[in-house]
Amino acid sequence: MQVTETLSEGLKRELKIDIPAGDLAAKLDDYLADMKSKANIKGFRPGKVPVGHLKKMYGRQAMAEILSNTIQETTQKAVEERSERPALTPEIDLPDEDAEKILAGDADLSFKMTYDVLPDFEIVDFKGLEIERPVVEIAEAEVDEQVAEIAKNNTPFDEKDGAADNGDRVTMSYLGKIDGEPFEGGADENGQLVLGSGQFIPGFEDQLIGTKAGDEKVVEVSFPEDYPAAHLAGKAATFDVVVKEVAAPGEATIDDEFAKGLGLESLDKLKEIVRGQIEGQFGQMTRQRVKRQLLDKLDEHYTFELPEKLLESEFDVVWRQVEEDMKRNEKTFEDEDTTEEEAKAEYRKIAERRVRLGLVLSEIGEKNNIQVTDEELQRALYDRVRQFPGQEQQVFEFYKNNQQALASLRAPIYEEKVVDYMLELANVTDKTVTKEELEKLVAEDDDEA
Repeated sequence: MQVTETLSEGLKRELKIDIPAGDLAAKLDDYLADMKSKANIKGFRPGKVPVGHLKKMYGRQAMAEILSNTIQETTQKAVEERSERPALTPEIDLPDEDAEKILAGDADLSFKMTYDVLPDFEIVDFKGLEIERPVVEIAEAEVDEQVAEIAKNNTPFDEKDGAADNGDRVTMSYLGKIDGEPFEGGADENGQLVLGSGQFIPGFEDQLIGTKAGDEKVVEVSFPEDYPAAHLAGKAATFDVVVKEVAAPGEATIDDEFAKGLGLESLDKLKEIVRGQIEGQFGQMTRQRVKRQLLDKLDEHYTFELPEKLLESEFDVVWRQVEEDMKRNEKTFEDEDTTEEEAKAEYRKIAERRVRLGLVLSEIGEKNNIQVTDEELQRALYDRVRQFPGQEQQVFEFYKNNQQALASLRAPIYEEKVVDYMLELANVTDKTVTKEELEKLVAEDDDEA
């Protein structure tokens, strides 16, 4: 193997690799000799198939496999011998006009490989970085408010004889029709609906006000134009409704009995759980704010050159998300008071920041031997699988057999562990803030991002 450097400019590299035809022929001979001992071909005794016959039958297929393996091995060896770290998998350029000759064993294997190397940079001393952690103290009133909301969502209802009014719960059977024909998903035998809740199609609940148990009514409505089920969107429909029961809302007494009705042993336990949920919610916001401060401070210290293809790959991800969001929200660049060119320039800066900080965090993690354990990755995989009920096995197999997909699960875990490591060494001071102040800080971070 002969390796010739044909380009070394910044982070760009191009190598020309030449492998003599004789080396390929020797590999083919070894391949066919191994095949001969295993081949079972009609008309020949096991292990007695002439190599020439094997070469005639399988030579081209064998050479194709040899070429693929050789290219993979030589590119990896060339990079290792140069002690370089490619940012992405090297691109291989194999001239088409030589392919037939190479497969036939009549020409040397000659190809180019191009790649960007990861930049070298010094890790600045991040020990003692000043980080302010905004912390919300959870007041008892906040917990009581959330418990009251739970009680509101678990309001008891008592059957009544009179007509249904806003806030009452109606139990009914109904059959929906379009153009006189029932449609899928438009029927129920014991559906319950709190009038005024806005759970059903606009106009449906209003037409049930004044009905009593035993009443039959035809409700006429139109599905909204943006209704999720496309075959129903914008269409007029009727519902044959039979009212079975009308019940008025009562008052939920917030006490131990109420908590037991939710499957808990006491009101104190309910409040403990609610407090934990609130703390978790604000804890995530605090974490987001602290991490943003850390990344901002890192960003101030690094200005090294970025691998072009890695940057383009990240920008494509960012820009694709921008286009999808604009399409979903039916927005244009004019609506955002900008142009496509200006927007691309701004989002390219975001992509540059992501790539630069990603390389910095990766370097810090590598130098400090931070790793993602098999247990952590397995837990992330199971969390991902649970997001697809009914397809668990297919999703599990997809990640198991796709290293790139598995890496996408590992990357955020690794990043958070590196951030945790840095925060342990930083000078982090707590500052008590109100929930409104914390929400404002996080919203400002989101706007900047």
